[in-house]
Amino acid sequence: MASVTSILIYPDQGEPGQALESAGVGEEGLDGDRRKGAPVHLVAVADYVEAWPRANVVLDLEPEALSALIGRRLRIGDVELQVTGPAKSCPGVYADVPVPGTLGVGDEVEVGVPDPRA
Repeated sequence: MASVTSILIYPDQGEPGQALESAGVGEEGLDGDRRKGAPVHLVAVADYVEAWPRANVVLDLEPEALSALIGRRLRIGDVELQVTGPAKSCPGVYADVPVPGTLGVGDEVEVGVPDPRA
């Protein structure tokens, strides 16, 4: 379906993001990223611009396809993400991390079954 094109963390507020080839992802988000309202912010490559801080994982799919993943569980690398809803005031979606692990640039996105709570 899609793969990861970029991974970014934002350790310091107001500073540019740091691009990574791979990242550990815990329940609170990507290792080294400063904490925010949602653990992970996913964005479609067409919507990603460096001026928008906070996009952690950029995926090579259309924005509409990304929005269609709300309420679904994804596996990227050995991380499982639960897509919870649209990002606030910027493109993309937010996700929780029910299964921590590691993800990397080039990893395929596997879409699972809908969350029964959605």
